[in-house]
Amino acid sequence: MASSSQDSVFHLGLVGAGRMGRTHLRALRDATDVKVVAVAEPVATLRDDAVATFGLRGYASLEGMLEDASLDGVVIVTPSDSHVEVISAVAKADLAILCEKPCGVSPEDTMRAREVVSNAGVALQIAYWRRFVPELQVLRERIASGDFGELLSLSCLQWDGEPPSAAFRARSGGIFVDMGVHEFDQARWLSAGDFTSLHAVASPTVSDPESQGDPDSAQVLGSLSSGATALVSLGRHYAGGDMASVEVFGTKDHAFSVFLDPVDGERAQLDALRRQASAFAQYAQGAPCHGASVDDAIAALDAARTSSQQVSPGA
Repeated sequence: MASSSQDSVFHLGLVGAGRMGRTHLRALRDATDVKVVAVAEPVATLRDDAVATFGLRGYASLEGMLEDASLDGVVIVTPSDSHVEVISAVAKADLAILCEKPCGVSPEDTMRAREVVSNAGVALQIAYWRRFVPELQVLRERIASGDFGELLSLSCLQWDGEPPSAAFRARSGGIFVDMGVHEFDQARWLSAGDFTSLHAVASPTVSDPESQGDPDSAQVLGSLSSGATALVSLGRHYAGGDMASVEVFGTKDHAFSVFLDPVDGERAQLDALRRQASAFAQYAQGAPCHGASVDDAIAALDAARTSSQQVSPGA
């Protein structure tokens, strides 16, 4: 790993300059403690645009970027089914890794990633950015302190403004992996517990004829180890833009938050991504991990698999 001892900035390389990669770039554009200095992207138009817009060094291959001695860590924002392959290459370069969720498309993928980073001795954090939303952090603290009394129910909703492209959906693992893992991780993190049972249903509607088998909406009802229930609602059609909310019921109190509101655009997400990158930089330099671990990612993918096995879109 390159050293940042000569200045206070943690230097990152970004792998993947697609939609989410550019979101990371926008989030970190004005960060003072973490800076993306290089991007690896095989698609020339995406690479050139990222280089011009954000003032980065551009590389057509991951291998080329990994030869850059100024990097302290790497952010992986490639298609989900390529995560483990990219993690393996970065780990060989002895660089800390922040991998976009879900870290593969199956629990076995993430287990392989865990083995790779363990053997290489490098840090790996999974980018579940909801954990860095201040509003949700306060909610978690209130649950832990007993402000809500006995936790009765968590409702976690994520509805996107429109479906992603068929090309993206083909490599994403489907709605429970692409979208659901956020909610599964959020419910576990907020409640400090695990799912003990899951029951899923899906709408037969698939608006894109090229994406058959990946429903546009699905709902999951689960039980948590605390004794509370959890509702996860997923959808790809929300007028106005992307929305995410959480509602908590307890024996003493209730709370409701639309923490990702189309009215505010991506403000909450960009702020959380900045906070996440800062925490990752500290973790890479020896501090405790305050983000999602590999084991957290495995648990979310376990829940996604269990849910997907229960539904048959169009049946």
